[in-house]
Amino acid sequence: MKEPTRRLQFRIRGMDCAEEVAALKREVGPLVGGEQNLSFDLLNGRMTAEVCPEDVSPETICQAVARAGLQAELYQPGEGQAERPSFWQQHGRLIMTAASGVLTAAGFLVHAVRAGGVLSALAGGEAGGTAYPVASIVLYLLAAVCGGWFVAPKAWMAARRLRPDMNLLMTVAVVGAAAIGEWFEAATVVFLFSLALLLESWSVERSRRAIRALMDLSPPLARIVTAEGETEERPVEQVAVGSLVVVRPWEKIPLDGVVTEGATSVNQAPITGESEPVPKQAGDPVYAGTINQQGAFTFRTTRPAHDTTLARIIHMVEEAHSRRAPSEQWVERFARRYTPAMMALAIAIALLPPLWFGGAWGEWFYQGLVILVIACPCALVISTPVSIVAGLASAARAGVLIKGGVYLETPARLKAVAIDKTGTLTFGEPTVQTVVPLNEHTQAELLERAAALESHSNHPLARAILRRAEEVGVTVRPAEQVQAIQGKGARGVIDGRPFWIGSHRLMHEMGQETPAVHQRTLELEDEGHSVVAIGNDQHVCGLITVADGVRPAAAGAVRALKEAGVRHVVMLTGDNEGTAEAVAKAVGVDEVRAELLPEDKVRAVQELVEKHHHVAMVGDGVNDAPAMAAATLGIAMGAVGSDAAIETADIALMTDDLSKLPWLIRHSTRTLRTIRQNITFALAVKALFMALALANLATLWMAIAADMGASLLVIFNSLRLLRAADEPQALTSR
Repeated sequence: MKEPTRRLQFRIRGMDCAEEVAALKREVGPLVGGEQNLSFDLLNGRMTAEVCPEDVSPETICQAVARAGLQAELYQPGEGQAERPSFWQQHGRLIMTAASGVLTAAGFLVHAVRAGGVLSALAGGEAGGTAYPVASIVLYLLAAVCGGWFVAPKAWMAARRLRPDMNLLMTVAVVGAAAIGEWFEAATVVFLFSLALLLESWSVERSRRAIRALMDLSPPLARIVTAEGETEERPVEQVAVGSLVVVRPWEKIPLDGVVTEGATSVNQAPITGESEPVPKQAGDPVYAGTINQQGAFTFRTTRPAHDTTLARIIHMVEEAHSRRAPSEQWVERFARRYTPAMMALAIAIALLPPLWFGGAWGEWFYQGLVILVIACPCALVISTPVSIVAGLASAARAGVLIKGGVYLETPARLKAVAIDKTGTLTFGEPTVQTVVPLNEHTQAELLERAAALESHSNHPLARAILRRAEEVGVTVRPAEQVQAIQGKGARGVIDGRPFWIGSHRLMHEMGQETPAVHQRTLELEDEGHSVVAIGNDQHVCGLITVADGVRPAAAGAVRALKEAGVRHVVMLTGDNEGTAEAVAKAVGVDEVRAELLPEDKVRAVQELVEKHHHVAMVGDGVNDAPAMAAATLGIAMGAVGSDAAIETADIALMTDDLSKLPWLIRHSTRTLRTIRQNITFALAVKALFMALALANLATLWMAIAADMGASLLVIFNSLRLLRAADEPQALTSR
């Protein structure tokens, strides 16, 4: 079997719900080797196909999309703005729906005048004793044509392939109502159904606009400094990396870069969700879409316009909806079986009572039509995607980047959370506390040897040692032949002699841990310090203690996680037991696992998954990537400016704000609750009117009005998520 070797993306006009997705899967799936090679992005109206170029062409796929009643055009990522849709493509459905409503109202008005009143007209042609006037019939017929303009072609496609969908259900119901002379109900049904589809399209577009609002954050022009020292405005797409850009007070920053001149404060809320402005000075990073506040400054660009942090966030959110949530998949599977079953039930209700029990043909045929209308899964199929899209968009605005619907639902189910200590519960910027020379070495010598071994390391402990060496004026000469010892330290050669630096475990493995050194190390660890040992080929030269401050919000965040439903919070760290226990006591976690190597963290997470099933791993997204991959959900903190963190994690918190963790769980719970409410309400309305129809108490227009009402409630209930009312709040220890 040949593997797909090419990725094709298409814009699909009119793809707004699971019904269209199911139709596309049926038509396009066989061409590309199965449904598994297709993915759909309702948010942006895109379909992606993984294909073998020699097997299928883009034109063939577009033809298959047309057979599903939709329009497709090839899309190339990065090609810029899409071709603007025509006036008819933008407003055609609205125009035809409005025309259908006006014609229905006009037909009813004529009928009411001729029948002698509204009540007589509502009774219908035969029941009211007054036949429909020809003018009314013509107006009702025109109303049905307008309302069914976009529905009938899809219904015809479904009928030809014997695959019933909601368009076919409605079309059969309308034709049947007209056939038995119920012209008013036929026109009303098609108008209300067209209106429901219009509202569905509007709700998806509303969520799309929430994402487009992110795109609008970045200004289109940048004020660059030319070679002559003058300033001129250029489109951001034309600004090269390394250019100098001037930003004035209260302007939006156009590109990512590093401040070279000036000092200011920047509102980073559009990207990170931070409520307070962040001070910026020379050497600090700035991000496109954030807002300069106080002073003018100059920065040097570090990324092109298409690769800024904001652009990457937008791209991730756009791609997120192709990763379908479990609830979306369930609704899609349910609708696939539900619609044919309801059509079979309607036929049975129309035929069996007259054939077996002598019922009136007209009466039971009408009830069969009512069942068809009630069976329309419109409210059901939009119950989930609108909620998912709204939930993803509101999270992005709060500085929480969720990679897909599947990851949006997962936090609500979490029972355990594993949190890395350094940089998550603590600030991640430790400082040297004491330097303890041993075996006749001096503090200066100890710092010099340690700094030489750590001169090329980016580990937080290494940075702390290098800062202390700089503070006391130690000259750092990098060691030679430096080799990292994974998870333990490093070794190298200084002035022709081998030296090593690392953890208590490494000191033990080097065979140089005397009883006196062991006792001194334990005393320092019991004080809550991380101990770094330095030694040569003969003995331990000394110990350096390092401490990292606990974030003020850590204890409150752990407490809020438990209040949000997390049963077990575990701290994982490679640090020593004493330091780990001190931090754990300060923040209130349930369990501590210390002195872990990277592979130990993976095993610890796997054990938690076996016990609790739904487990999140929270870390920096880089060093903790293997442990994140082992968890049900990987969450990276402080991801702004870190490509690796954004790529690695399932969810990226753009800042180090720990309050985003419990907020994420509450947001996920709120989204899942909304989806369940929508599904329950949609099915309850179906069940209620099914019972009324079987009791001969429901009419066609009542059924479609109920379905439209259910659709409206589902839509507006879902769009409430865009408000994200429960914003992250500052958490401090109480």
